[in-house]
Amino acid sequence: MKWSDSLDIAIALADKHSDVDPRYVRFTDLLTWILALEGFEDSAEKCNEKVLEAIQMAWIDEAD
Repeated sequence: MKWSDSLDIAIALADKHSDVDPRYVRFTDLLTWILALEGFEDSAEKCNEKVLEAIQMAWIDEAD
């Protein structure tokens, strides 16, 4: 996965952190969790707030 795969990342996060409400996740935690996902192969330097926000919104949609 790469940063552009926001839906795939959101699904993986929902599976791995099913007990977490994505609306209350800090971006610093979100970044750490994404980088730790199995199959994620992109660098942290390519990430920004807009990317994290898109992933968080996809995760919120997935959780609903």
